[in-house]
Amino acid sequence: MKDTILILDYGSQYTQLIARRVRELRVFSVIYPFNIAMDKVKDIAPKGIILSGGPHSVYEEKAPILNRELVNLGIPILGICYGMQIMVKTLGGQVRRTGKREYGKALMYIDNHSNIFFSLPSKIISWMSHGDSVVRLPSGFIPLAHTENTVFAALGNPKLNLYGVQFHPEVVHTQQGLQIISNFLFRICKCFASWHLKDFVEEKIEDIKKKVKHKNIICALSGGVDSSTVAVLVNRAVGKRLKCIFVDNGLLRKGEAKNLEKVFKEHLKIDLISVDAKRNFLSKLKGVVDPEEKRKIIGHEFIRIFEEEADKIKNVEYLAQGTLYPDVIESVPFFGGPTARIKSHHNVAGLPERMNLKLIEPFRELFKDEVREIAKILGLPQEIILRQPFPGPGLAVRVIGEITTERLKILREADSILERIMKERGFYYKVWQSFCILLPLKSVGVMGDKRTYEYVVVVRVVESLDGMTADWVKLPSDTLEEISNKLINQVKGINRVVFDISSKPPATIEWE
Repeated sequence: MKDTILILDYGSQYTQLIARRVRELRVFSVIYPFNIAMDKVKDIAPKGIILSGGPHSVYEEKAPILNRELVNLGIPILGICYGMQIMVKTLGGQVRRTGKREYGKALMYIDNHSNIFFSLPSKIISWMSHGDSVVRLPSGFIPLAHTENTVFAALGNPKLNLYGVQFHPEVVHTQQGLQIISNFLFRICKCFASWHLKDFVEEKIEDIKKKVKHKNIICALSGGVDSSTVAVLVNRAVGKRLKCIFVDNGLLRKGEAKNLEKVFKEHLKIDLISVDAKRNFLSKLKGVVDPEEKRKIIGHEFIRIFEEEADKIKNVEYLAQGTLYPDVIESVPFFGGPTARIKSHHNVAGLPERMNLKLIEPFRELFKDEVREIAKILGLPQEIILRQPFPGPGLAVRVIGEITTERLKILREADSILERIMKERGFYYKVWQSFCILLPLKSVGVMGDKRTYEYVVVVRVVESLDGMTADWVKLPSDTLEEISNKLINQVKGINRVVFDISSKPPATIEWE
């Protein structure tokens, strides 16, 4: 039995980051909504509980609450931001709106170095995001840290193993944040670092074997690391009963379809059925400019084609997909929690009720870097493991506005040139993503003493640990100059290049 940390979701966009940080420390974590049934908590038998942040104020009429029974279980609890405030309110303390909202980096002074702040320096940079503050502690609690604007930046009841922090230790901007979480896991909860992805792989293979039994299963293959790793994992479980289906939707990058067929047929020796559906997708997307509508159209057509292909294969009952945890979080609340929806993902949103196939999504609770580690364990080639993330709807969400064959061709060429430069300059494998976006507007230019009126391309390069937060990469000026010159000179239809310097949040990585 592995030690488990239960994370209760109060609606924070950082909830999944908490889970990721816990797993980085080799402790298994699960996320459930704040109103989880007590029977379920006892069934999980967590070594510790973490209460996430959230957008609400604890004194609002319909604010999410904390079940007092959880505190009475004697399990160590760490409340983060809203999680701390709701714990304080539940136990008899007081929370009020602050006169000055605290957001971003704040210098925090640690007043007590035992337990949660063990081995930390006397002051650190913390990441704050709150408009409310604790003004009176519950009985038995003591202050542990403060900032210039927040008297109780951290607090605790060492006797009951209850702790709260007003800042976000799970966010990389907090110095020593991982150490704070580590202190909670190992010093307070007495966890063992017993969760390893090798064990996860073996467990999933056995689960798939038991579930699929003698039935056939088809895998929705895109060529990215997620679906490719799922395909290899399922192949280990069921062998020839796996039929991989690749749909060429006309929204892929240059040479992608041919490369995929080569890897799967020649290297991995896995059955691959290729479906040329370019015309289907492009005809249905004609005139569509709304990004959510694009995603829905692509998702529905994607499923429809899979249904058709499934009908051609006998004894098929399951569809395997490379859905990841961030896809789920940004599409719908995971486990029914209150996390706000950002955008839909075609892997998880709007599956038609008429679909006759049961879904198998072994990576539904994993992050991208965890899947890459599993890909290494399974022996996938480096070109797949290190491939940058690519959105499910493909270039449809990078061609802003209407999708046409001409605009796709322009973007495809631009993206190919950018990728080549990033690899030649040694940046491609160091960043999270680097890609081009084609804007639905043109600008005046001069080429060969003639006036031009052509498209604007945005270059987006970001670094990230898991795709949930991201910072733009400050490429050297000579690299930016080369990118701009080659895009304009080598791609007909482009006469202006701009560079996106937005981080996530507040922006998302993709533009649509």
